[in-house]
Amino acid sequence: MTRSQALALLSKYVKNEKMIAHCLASEAVMRAMADRLGEDIEKWGLAGLLHDLDVEFTAHDMSIHSMETARLLREHGIDEEIVEAVMLHNEDAAHGRQRTEKFHHALAAGETITGLITATALVYPDKNVQSVKTKSILKRMKEKAFAASVKRENIMECELAGIPLAEFADLALNAMQKMESNK
Repeated sequence: MTRSQALALLSKYVKNEKMIAHCLASEAVMRAMADRLGEDIEKWGLAGLLHDLDVEFTAHDMSIHSMETARLLREHGIDEEIVEAVMLHNEDAAHGRQRTEKFHHALAAGETITGLITATALVYPDKNVQSVKTKSILKRMKEKAFAASVKRENIMECELAGIPLAEFADLALNAMQKMESNK
């Protein structure tokens, strides 16, 4: 599937602009992680872009979120490795299956850190990702009450993927800033 086909699929199922922005940010982070780790940039980017296809029509029900996405991805002939990573990014619907591969950990960490970075930007006076500093992300990471719904344990899976937290925060922030500046 080409990126333009993936964008069309995303726009078919996701209407909320903030969710689309999250998917685009997740794609950017996953592409940067793949580049850093010597992995398939297109495959990893596709996983980031399409991981939340079902979030609106499953009404954010975390017990089933990602299962419908997996079905849709299979219908479109998407690589089974991507399907598996997408299913496992939501541990609530994984039905006891654990993330075991670098790709699984990367998607869990990559899509989650986008929320922390966005929340960090929102406390800046200009509310702009361009103003965020890596040290602010690392500071907010330690503040459990800040963006409390962001699962810090998922972000920490960056280390299981092979990237230390401080480097990962910097990599993810740079990816999101580059994405924003290219709009």
